[in-house]
Amino acid sequence: MPHPYARLFAPPGARGFAVAGIIGRMPVAMANVGIITMLAATHGSYALAGAVAATFTLSMALIAPQVSRLADRHGQRRVLPPAAAISVVSLLAMLACVTFGAPSWALFASAVPAGTMPSMSAMSRARWTELHRGSPELRTAYAFESVADELTFITGPALSVVLSTAAFAQAGPLAAAAFLAVGVGLFTAQRGTEPPVRVPADRDGRRTRFLGLPLAVLILVLGAGGVIVGAVDVVAVAFAEELGAPGATGLVLSAYALGSAVSGLGFGALNPRGRPHVLLVAAVAGTAATTVPFLAVGGIAALAAAVFVSGLFFAPTMILVMTLVERIVPAERLTEGMTWALTGLTVGTAGGTFAAGTAVEGSGTTGGFLVAVAAGGAALAAVAAAAPLLGRAAARPEEGGEPRTEEPRACGAPG
Repeated sequence: MPHPYARLFAPPGARGFAVAGIIGRMPVAMANVGIITMLAATHGSYALAGAVAATFTLSMALIAPQVSRLADRHGQRRVLPPAAAISVVSLLAMLACVTFGAPSWALFASAVPAGTMPSMSAMSRARWTELHRGSPELRTAYAFESVADELTFITGPALSVVLSTAAFAQAGPLAAAAFLAVGVGLFTAQRGTEPPVRVPADRDGRRTRFLGLPLAVLILVLGAGGVIVGAVDVVAVAFAEELGAPGATGLVLSAYALGSAVSGLGFGALNPRGRPHVLLVAAVAGTAATTVPFLAVGGIAALAAAVFVSGLFFAPTMILVMTLVERIVPAERLTEGMTWALTGLTVGTAGGTFAAGTAVEGSGTTGGFLVAVAAGGAALAAVAAAAPLLGRAAARPEEGGEPRTEEPRACGAPG
């Protein structure tokens, strides 16, 4: 029997859009830290750098779901290029502002439209869903996407910082803009795997069920996971500095990402049986339980081991959330639903960074770790209470629409 990942990439065009999707999502990992590094170097103010980066992140969190909604409604090849173009031009405008010494308000003015950067993670997952809907390979596809996310968030920030510090200050955001332009261009050129545009099943004008309590719970779960990730990022830095080994921060953060990547690949290959909402409760319980040892670590090696074990539950949680999103939201709004879930993760990470930083200032690293523990407990309480609701929502007949008759291609046909 072929390996699960061999079956995953068997359809024509699967490899092409998967590679393009990885290139296209690099800017999400690079832009924020690139903006911070650039402005800290050119303006000498971390407060300004953080504020502009936060404006960009908040803008992307609000705009990306709307871009995804338009992609569901009008097709990826019609929506992604103009959305990416607005983001690229806005990033270039920000670099011009830095180069020519424009006032600070201009930096914020360019950061807002830069947030039209599409969620290429959601776009790729939508294509996998169309290729493997109703088959075991779909969960394998979501596992692959989770690992791809981890890899980009390991390499992207590091690459952005290296470029901005070793070349010139604007190099990191400039590279992010280039990755976005190239990635989206290659992705939309893969027309054979583009999901068909669907019209709503309720053609009498009523809105289909979408942002109800089940999806809100899933967004909350990923948001809590983001809080843990953000807390680990901040506390790892503080913990390493407290021990006089600031260079060891990378080891801790890499251990968390490695644990997630290993479990993601394994989860996709084994494809464990069971109802997704039940498996999600188990995964979130593991996430909550493995944050508690953070409070007892006494050295870098122990912390790296603890975050590695904690990371083992992150990718399965992400995979199961996306599995449930695919089953809960209408098919004609799938990309939007996935983008809202990923937005929860992004906002949670930003919130976790802020909360843990504040806690470390007031109570040391223990206070920062308590933020992660509290987030894990909140996620477990929410998903355990909502498990029956999630099970019923996932079991309902699909409310998705039908492909538009003017779409001449079937998914998987040559582009």
